[in-house]
Formats: sequence, C-alpha cells, structure tokens
Amino acid sequence: MPLSPASVARQLSFLWHPELPVDEKDCYVAFRAEFDLAMAGPVEFSVLGASWFVGSVDGSAFCEGPARFPGAFPEYQSFFKDLSAGHHALGFLVNSVGISTRMLEGIDPFLAIAARTPGGEIPLRWKCTRLTAYAPHVRRLNPQLAFIEWCDTRQLPAWLAADFDASAWSDAVTVTRHLGQLKPYTAKNPRAIEHGLKPIAAGAFTENFGYERDDIPARFFLRDLAPAILPPQGTWRRYDLGRVRLMRPSFELEVPAGTVVEFAYCESLVQGRVSPWITLSGGDSCNLDHYVARGGRQEFTPLAPRGGRFLEVHVFATNDRVEFLRESVVERAYYDEAIGSLRTDDTLLNRIWSVGIETHRACAEDGITDNPTRERGQWAGDVVTVGMGIVAAGFSDLRLCRRSLVHSAQCAREDGLVAGLCPGGAAYLTTYAAQWISACLNYWAVTGDRSLLQEMLPYAKRNITAFQQQMTRDGLKDSIGWGFVDWGYVRNPGPSDMGVNLHYLIALRDMDRWFGSFDEYSLKYRTLAEELKAIIAGYFSTELEAGGDAWTRIGYHRAALGLRAGFFEGELAVAGRAFLKAHMLSCFPNNPAAPRLSDPAANNPQLITPYFGHFALPDLIENGDMDFVLAQYRTCWGWSLGDHRTTWLEVFDPRWSHCHQWAGCPTWQLSRYLLGLTPRRDCEEMTWRVSLHTGSLAHVSGTVPIAGRDEAISISWTKDGSGLRYTLETPVPITLLLDARLTGGIEQRVKVERSFSQSWPLSACR
Repeated sequence: MPLSPASVARQLSFLWHPELPVDEKDCYVAFRAEFDLAMAGPVEFSVLGASWFVGSVDGSAFCEGPARFPGAFPEYQSFFKDLSAGHHALGFLVNSVGISTRMLEGIDPFLAIAARTPGGEIPLRWKCTRLTAYAPHVRRLNPQLAFIEWCDTRQLPAWLAADFDASAWSDAVTVTRHLGQLKPYTAKNPRAIEHGLKPIAAGAFTENFGYERDDIPARFFLRDLAPAILPPQGTWRRYDLGRVRLMRPSFELEVPAGTVVEFAYCESLVQGRVSPWITLSGGDSCNLDHYVARGGRQEFTPLAPRGGRFLEVHVFATNDRVEFLRESVVERAYYDEAIGSLRTDDTLLNRIWSVGIETHRACAEDGITDNPTRERGQWAGDVVTVGMGIVAAGFSDLRLCRRSLVHSAQCAREDGLVAGLCPGGAAYLTTYAAQWISACLNYWAVTGDRSLLQEMLPYAKRNITAFQQQMTRDGLKDSIGWGFVDWGYVRNPGPSDMGVNLHYLIALRDMDRWFGSFDEYSLKYRTLAEELKAIIAGYFSTELEAGGDAWTRIGYHRAALGLRAGFFEGELAVAGRAFLKAHMLSCFPNNPAAPRLSDPAANNPQLITPYFGHFALPDLIENGDMDFVLAQYRTCWGWSLGDHRTTWLEVFDPRWSHCHQWAGCPTWQLSRYLLGLTPRRDCEEMTWRVSLHTGSLAHVSGTVPIAGRDEAISISWTKDGSGLRYTLETPVPITLLLDARLTGGIEQRVKVERSFSQSWPLSACR
C-alpha cells in the first residue's frame, strides 16, 4: 500500500556534508549508502534536493532532478527501480551551485532520500565527500544558468563501484532548511532518451589562442580545424542532433591519460562551426564542458544537461591515439511522441504543424520552458498562451501546464500579482498576470479539471486586487510591472498603455466567468470590466474621430486586441481586419525590405512576431480569412524553416534563440480550425464544440487528444462539388456542440457513442 505524502515527508531527512559552508559555490558532493534486500522486487526512492543531482544504483544511473519548486512549496520526486536480492550500493552526485538560476531560487544545500520496498522503509546510513576533481566556478554557462563542468577525472575515485570502500568518508549530517511542507511532485518524471550519433564532419585541429582559461569559449572557437602549416594537436568531430534538445553528451572514448576532452554546444552553426556562446544572455556565456581523462576506456558525460542542436567534441590527442567507442546524447524530455496529428493536402503546412510539436517537446522537462539553451526558464507567457494550445493539440497530459499555473500563483508578489517567471529569478509582467486568469479557465475547458479553479481562486482575487491598486481614470499605471505586449511593440502616447489595458479587460471578463463557475454571482468584476471598457473605448473613439490614418496610430497590436475584445463591429471591424492584413503584408518576412527585429531594443511599428500571431490570427480565421492566414503560415513560418531549421525561431530573425515554442501558434490553430474541435469540458464533461474554418484546402485528417486519457478522437473530411463530408471516430462517448453555422442557425447538441458523420455546405465551413 503506497505511503501517504505525510509519511514520506517524515522519512525524508535533509542531509549535507558536515564541513562545507552553506554559501559554497559550485561544489560537487558524492553521497553513498549500502543496503541489502532479502528478496527481489521494486524499490521506491523519494528524493528532493536544492540543486542538480543524479542518482545511481550499483553504478547505473536511474534518476535526476530536482524538479523545480518554490522554497515555500517543495515537491519530492519518486523513482522506482526493480532490484535483485542481495547487496546494493546507492550513490548520488550533487552539484551545489550556491546561486539562483532560472530553475531554482538560492536554497541552502541539502539532499533528502528515502527508500522503501512494499515491506517497509530501507534504513540508509549515508557517507559523503567533496569531489575536488571538479574545479569550482570556472565559468558560468550564462547569467541565467549554473556553471560549466571543469573536471580532472584522474582525481575521481571509483566511488560508484559495488566494492568501493567509503569508510574514510564523512558521515552525512542532518541539517535544517527553512522550506514549506513537503508534498509529492505533481507530474510524471522527465524521461531520459538516448540518441546515437554519427559525425557530420571531423578532422584534426591546432590551438591558436591563449592560456587554457584565458577566454575559454574564444579559445575553443579559434582553433584551426583544418591545419595546413602547424602540426595537428588534436582530433575533432561535429554532430547534428536533428533539432535543438536539452541533453547530455554520453561518449565512451579510449584515450591516453591526461588527454583533455571538451564538448561545446550551440543551436545554430556560425560560419559552419559550433560556437560556444549563448545569444541574448545579458552577459558572458560559455556553453562548453572540459574534462581531463584518467586514461584508457572511459565515459565522458556532464552531470547536468545542456541545450543545443549541434555538438562538437575536441580531443587533445591525435587521431591515431583516440578511439571513439560510443557517441550519443541523452535527452531530458517530458513528452514522448505526440498522439495528436494533422495531415492536409499541403506538405508545408504539415511540416509547420509538426515543427510546433517538436519545438514544444524540446521546451518541456519538469516545466514548460522558454528555451532549453539560454534559460530553461518557466515563463508564464510560454504556458498561458501558445504553450497550452500546443499541448492540447498534441498531447493528453497537461500536468506541466497546471504545475506552471500553480507555481505562478505560489510565487506571487507581495501585493498579489502572480509571477510571470518563477520559481528562480522571479519576474512580474502585467500581461502575463492577466493572461494567467484566462489560462486557468482554458485549462478547465481542455481537461474538465475544475479543482484548479477552486485551488487558485484566492490567488486570482489577490491578482485582480493588485491590478486595481494601480488603476487610474486613464487606465493602469505603467509602474505596476513589465507591460510586455510583444517584442518590437511601440506603446501608445499617453498615461496608460492600452495594449496592457486590453489584456487586463479580457482577464476581468474571465474573472466574472470564474466566479460564475462556482455559482457565485458577483457584480464586482463585471463592474470593473465595464469601467475599463469605457476607458479603452474612449481611446479608440478619440483616435478614430481624429481622422487621418487612425488605424496606423492605433497600431497592429492594439487593433488586434481590440478586435479580440469586441470593440469594433460592422464596417469598423471589416476595416480593422483589412488594416491587420495590410500591416502583416508590409512587415518582414512578407516584405523582405521591411525593418528587422534584430534585438530586443529594435522596437518599430512595422513589425510582426510569431508570438503575437496567437492573438491576431484567430479573429481573421473566424471571419472568413483562413486562406490569408494559411498564406501567412506558408510565407512567415515557412521562412523560419529556412537554413534547415527544425525548431521555431523566437522571432522572425535568426539572431535570437532557435528554439521557442511560443512561436508555434500555427500548430494549435491548424488543429482547432481545420479539424473543427474545441474542447468545452467546462460546459459538460467530454464535450467539444464543432466549428470548421477550412479555406480552400480540399482534404484534412488528424487526431485530437482527450486530455487525461492517452486516447484521441480521429477526424477526417473531404470536399466535393456538393459540400464537405465530415467523419469523426471516438474511443469513448462524447458530446458535440455543432456550431449554428453548420446547422442553419441554432447550435445543436449531439451525443456520439463511437462515430459521427455529416455533410455540410461549403459556405458553412469557409
């Protein structure tokens, strides 16, 4: 019988080295315990740590972590391992970084482990030692992440071997750490997926620059990889991992003792080479790890994963003295293959849909992150907008989305504004805090899990209160937080940013819905929404009545959000959509001569981004412009696939990161509007709304995941001269709400046991 979380928490003692100060930076500590099993069977290990660890049993790695958590809300992970009867050695290697990173805030170091069989707890007596083979804080990967590894493996004991004698090590001591109540991790553990590699290029090199630690990434990049004058000093190989991944190289080499082995990583090649710098880091970066070999057959792998698509290994021994025995990477990833799918009669659209899925997979581990290379940061904006849409289109497991929403609430500012980035390096963005309200309701609609709303309701109330404390008769004050509307966004003149106000208005309307979901009629949020609506309407009216080019003054972002919020009707709405389309066509990549978003400071009104397509494109689709939107996918996102890219650029410019899932709005939009299913499990369990927007495509098929069930609904349709024939197959009974356009004016409810087939006129599916 599984133990309760409270029982597990009582078994987890916080341990640390007795002689290491808590503020020691970038130190590596080995923990070892031995135990005996009377009979073979499963063993459950519950583990929590303040920084990165890898756990092994009998020398074989079986777990890593921790899963990120706020200090006030720690979550232990549970791992299971089938073991034989007899003697076993348990080892954990911990890198105590001693600084805050994007994953975790600075927490005093500890490791907590409990082990049990179905028969009860396994007593463990822990020994520990600092591993001085690792040189501390040589260089940070960048200001958002921890340190590179710089290790002389000749100094490492064979401490994971079954017969290793750790009696001379120190006894681990129990320490006190000021954390909240321990609870179990609320998602599945990330997977470790090994990928074999074959080099795409190889050769010899000579050194060209400086002492070993003068400028480590420059020294790596300036090596001559095709020496014609100087004699070769080493061997190099370069690998393409297929797409950007969060991974660790795992290489087995036979090299002489003292040989230096370096791994460098990057998302895109620079002048055909791996460059070990991370763009837009806001400071020095060094995406590289360094080892000295003990000699003979040996495995080389970093403790913590790195981000990149391309990997280059430099071995300081000539080719005749190096043998590559195994070349692979071990990817850290949450999702396996998608169960959602989409197939159209346009191969480029099919590829664009899939790239969104693959980019999301690259950005999902113990949280949904913005990028696996530069930050690994859990930004709310990557979840509350595009991220949740991609998950719903491709996967049935939304637990990472839920976890991110909860973390944002748990890391709220003192005034109640929920976090836009957390748990490490917390940041507060007004737009993300507003979108968080809508995302909680969207999560309920996709999953049917109403418990999140109950759990988050107190946080939602305080979040709105934080906004209201910064309201004036002109709208929100800028001082409330970072008013991020989009990269490149140009704010309107005046005391209040109407782009931010529009996001907040949508949040207030959804807050009214949130209260309604609990049968609590509240006039408060509806009244606040009406007051803010009047302020925004006044802004739009002033601009439109001033004459001249009013839409250009309103601007792309505010026009799109205004349409989304219902501020324009009739001919005014038609004019607004015409402006959006003309604006998009005037911008890069549609217009190659247009300004480029070269960096975060390059604001310009003549810009579009893939992120804001999440907000701007649905209104066009729903009002008859699907073919225009499909053309935007082909032109703009098709441009992003240039130079053999396989994950999405952060913006429409290659100087930013090359793996950002928030750029993947075509994936959820293609699934939702072409397959026609929108989950409405907030209305009634297992309910989907059916509404089709197909443009001029002739045939589409695909699958839509059922959240929480690892099953999917299959859809296909084909057009002919008489209309569109729609077929749906479901593994479980569902309810369909047929849109009024399909039924001649009145929404219809249809119960479907296994299959549904219907023909509709093309005019109802445009």
